[in-house]
Amino acid sequence: MSSQTVDVLILGGGAAGLFCAFTAANRGLRVRVLEGSNKPGKKILMSGGGRCNFTNLDIQPENYLSSNPHFVKSALSSYTQWDFIQLVEQHGIAYHEKTLGQLFCDESSKAILALLLAECADAKVTIDTRVDIQSIEALEPGFRVTTNQGDFVSRALVVATGGLSIPTMGASGLGYQIAEQFNLSVLPRSAGLVPFTFSEPMKEVCIRLAGLSLDAELSTADVCFREGLLFTHRGLSGPAALQISSYWVPGTEIRLNLLPSIDVKTWLIEAKRHHAKNLLRTVLASKLPKALVAELEALFWPAWAQTLIAEIPDATLSEIAMQLSSWPLRPAGTEGYRTAEVTLQGIDTRHLSSKTMECREHPDLYFIGEVVDVTGHLGGYNFQWAWSSGYAAGMHVLVDA
Repeated sequence: MSSQTVDVLILGGGAAGLFCAFTAANRGLRVRVLEGSNKPGKKILMSGGGRCNFTNLDIQPENYLSSNPHFVKSALSSYTQWDFIQLVEQHGIAYHEKTLGQLFCDESSKAILALLLAECADAKVTIDTRVDIQSIEALEPGFRVTTNQGDFVSRALVVATGGLSIPTMGASGLGYQIAEQFNLSVLPRSAGLVPFTFSEPMKEVCIRLAGLSLDAELSTADVCFREGLLFTHRGLSGPAALQISSYWVPGTEIRLNLLPSIDVKTWLIEAKRHHAKNLLRTVLASKLPKALVAELEALFWPAWAQTLIAEIPDATLSEIAMQLSSWPLRPAGTEGYRTAEVTLQGIDTRHLSSKTMECREHPDLYFIGEVVDVTGHLGGYNFQWAWSSGYAAGMHVLVDA
């Protein structure tokens, strides 16, 4: 079977790969995308509950985890959230800010995928699906990629294969294998933005509270997030849990503040003065769900269950306040890649140019998107990294060729 030759071959038809494809093709390059699944952009379609949190109004380097915290700066400044918002508006896609600067489609994630595919079509990008990559060979110059659909030869190769999260969407370790083939360091990967699981007795508490949600603050020793928290049959989920999971070290504690808006100790002392004839559970139920209050009562202060708050010593109320505002929890683990939104770490950024995403040791080889050691917070940051890193590679690939 004869080889099919192009200027730029992109492995992966997700957010980063598609964006890079039309960016490069708009410069007059012949671009081909090889996608392993039956259609491109599957993770885009499922993102944001089907509405795609496509960027955030406040994109800062501090919203990203990387062994080199400065690496993201160049790409994020070369293609900003405002640039992508302008593209969304040009395509007539209605959107809204949900919370904390997060932008979602009004209708469906399909609109963002349609935008990317329309831009690719206009730029004459060829997209092949159901492609199984069998081997990659470096030529002098260029690359040969052998697949189940024949050989492809290109002057430049862009790896946009994503991470390990959500394997049912076709995630694989292909990008990391390619990096290792070219002797690039790959940092130890783990699931990020992922729900926590617990063992007994906390697991039983979570099972009884499954479906209950509230505004709360979760923290580690170094960072905290205040957002929605959801109890599940396996543990804790919701934005606050997902955010802190990217910073959690297995075997360590996290702290849960159930009443982040108030000084709990002061509130309880005031309640003792003004609502002396109320039970503690009645006072707590004014600010927390009754089912949660019942679980806390059984865990921490069963002796005070039938006691008027007026009869509880101030020192005890101070202890109760600490339990409510800094509840120590030790997760058994997380739900892993099955439900994780991202993969933490990946290809060491020391091998890549932060301006172009090109591999320093291997000219014309690029790595973009989730496969790289860059992970954003929940809230549109990972999509913005896909757009920005894809743009950086797309604008610089074969510039000097």
